[in-house]
Amino acid sequence: MRIRSLGVIDDAVVELSPGFTAVTGETGAGKTMVVTSLGLLLGGRADPALVRIGAKAAVVEGRIVLRPGAPAAVRAEEAGAELDDGALLISRTVSAEGRSRAHVGGRSVPVGLLGELADDLVAVHGQTDQQGLLRPARQRQALDRYAGDAVAVPLEKYGSAYRRLRSVAVELEEITTRARERAQEADLLRFGLDEIAGVEPVAGEDTELAAEAERLGHAESLASAAQLAHGALAGNPEDPEAIDANMLVAGAHRALESVRSHDPALGALAERIGELGILLSDVAGELAGYADDLDADPLRLAAVEERRAALTQVTRKYGSDGTVDSVLEWAEQGAARLLELDGDDERITELTVERDGLRSELSLLAQALTDARVEAATRFASAVTEELASLAMPHARVTIDVRQAEDADGVEVGGRPVAYGPSGADEVELLLAPHPGAQPRPIAKGASGGELSRVMLAVEVVFAGSDPVPTYLFDEVDAGVGGKAAVEVGRRLAKLAKSAQVVVVTHLPQVAAFADRQLLVEKTNDGSVTRSGVTVLEGEARIRELSRMLAGHEDSVSARAHAEELLAAARADA
Repeated sequence: MRIRSLGVIDDAVVELSPGFTAVTGETGAGKTMVVTSLGLLLGGRADPALVRIGAKAAVVEGRIVLRPGAPAAVRAEEAGAELDDGALLISRTVSAEGRSRAHVGGRSVPVGLLGELADDLVAVHGQTDQQGLLRPARQRQALDRYAGDAVAVPLEKYGSAYRRLRSVAVELEEITTRARERAQEADLLRFGLDEIAGVEPVAGEDTELAAEAERLGHAESLASAAQLAHGALAGNPEDPEAIDANMLVAGAHRALESVRSHDPALGALAERIGELGILLSDVAGELAGYADDLDADPLRLAAVEERRAALTQVTRKYGSDGTVDSVLEWAEQGAARLLELDGDDERITELTVERDGLRSELSLLAQALTDARVEAATRFASAVTEELASLAMPHARVTIDVRQAEDADGVEVGGRPVAYGPSGADEVELLLAPHPGAQPRPIAKGASGGELSRVMLAVEVVFAGSDPVPTYLFDEVDAGVGGKAAVEVGRRLAKLAKSAQVVVVTHLPQVAAFADRQLLVEKTNDGSVTRSGVTVLEGEARIRELSRMLAGHEDSVSARAHAEELLAAARADA
């Protein structure tokens, strides 16, 4: 992983061992930036405050080796990325203005894709995770994750039944508590539908009546105009001397007909004039028919206006756009809604029967879920207790209390009200008895600081065994641990690193000594600029760093001897 212009780090390359890598350094040297860099590669939030002062952008680049067919490789290739000899190249750029860009396998991708890939690449365990695990809800989620399909399958069935029960309960409550409002709504709908039925509107009727009223209201002027137009085209029988359009066109046609044989162009014009004469005759005939058929009937006009008034009354009240068509649409929807409201009693009965059936089904599914969690809790507690024995707590015993929560407003099951929630009815709590004879207590209350860190580490290690990811990052989860317990923590992490890649940010020399590779994050200051770099420690350099971690300075003779002893013991364990 290469880091540029991120926080105190100017430009550094972080080479992680395939096994166990320990990241060490003085407080404030920039170890957190290593964790932050990895977080950015995994789709973490881009904070412009992380960009080094004076730089335009911070850049983190990583090369991740994947096994063939790995889910992350498949997902990346679906996004258009290309693998480089089995490795996936990822980069993340954060500008000082806050803009963020991501590239995977040479292809620009949404930052969200990095988060998708992260689920299959790295599991991050740190101080924040420890605090989260102190909450019972988080402990239940953790237990479910550990249990796998044994809990996931019944939980999916339970969730489906729970959501349906909630939906039925909401609908039932709405119908019963809003009975009065629904009855009033039904009455209004009946009144409206009866009023519309009394008028009996027909689709498009209002448009047709408007056109007829306009025609009847101007019948005399329309008839006069038609007669005048007819006379202009076909002549006036009362005035044989009057010249009309038909006569003029006929004269033009005769004039051209006599000479059309001498010029084809003129013949074509003669044909067109002939067609014009035919068209004029047709129009004149239609005008005559229109004038004869036009009936200025005052009674019909009154009937039309009366019908239009009746339609206007319903369109104003029920038409969204003032048309008969919208009134008919309202009537259709209103009839469907009235049918629904009139069926309330029947619907209440149906919903009540379904609700009671779902409650019975939910109680069975919840019990199956509880049984699966209890079985997983037994295995999980045994695994954590075994891990604690490897972490210098041989007499500690971890148990997990799984119980169905009671609620006065819950569903009656077996004579007691059970509080069903989206994830079942179970409350899950991690308990610790640190020594024989001690009563199991919640880990937040029953463990000292050092014991809590070891319990949390044991829990994380057990989780790591159930996580199908190749890399685990532990960020100072060994806080509060020292002495022999610290040695055991280092030994346990080294054991985990035999089956996965493990990266640990630590202050403990006992832990760092077990690492296959130790990286030193070191801050330098030339008087004007402060920067940090990352160095791979080997041989004498590693002994000096372990001496500093042990005694506070690297030149202590006794610290050097202790550092050499730690390294020798760690190699012997390996």
